[in-house]
Amino acid sequence: MPGDMNSVDETHARPTGVDDTTVEALGALSEALETIHRVRGHLYSAHQLVGGADLTLDRAVRLLREAGHNEVADRIERELVGRNVLPGRWTFQVVEEFDDGYYATFQEVERYARDKLAGGRRHIYEAEMKERRRTHGMPGHEATPQE
Repeated sequence: MPGDMNSVDETHARPTGVDDTTVEALGALSEALETIHRVRGHLYSAHQLVGGADLTLDRAVRLLREAGHNEVADRIERELVGRNVLPGRWTFQVVEEFDDGYYATFQEVERYARDKLAGGRRHIYEAEMKERRRTHGMPGHEATPQE
């Protein structure tokens, strides 16, 4: 298949000697990393949502006190305001641990595999798929921005 890929830009071209199975494997690894990028985004969303909810509890407590429901307000303040979401952790700590541990390791291992097996080139699988699926000469189907 590499011979059919003459319009793939150099940064995404398959290096000589790299077989189809290796390209497919690197594509799967890249897809898995993209999923982990999404997970990271969801963790940051959760971080912001939990923080916002915690701050909104202040308003609920104030309104409950204004309405004369001090016992309920006290329980919310005591049990929910500032509560850890996991033992000993607020969400910022969860995000930091994820970023510094699993996420960083995943990125490093994916980069290692690309460097070792494909000269560091990214998205070879996708670039070849693009070349197979585009309509040559049709507007909006250019191989590169320069075409």
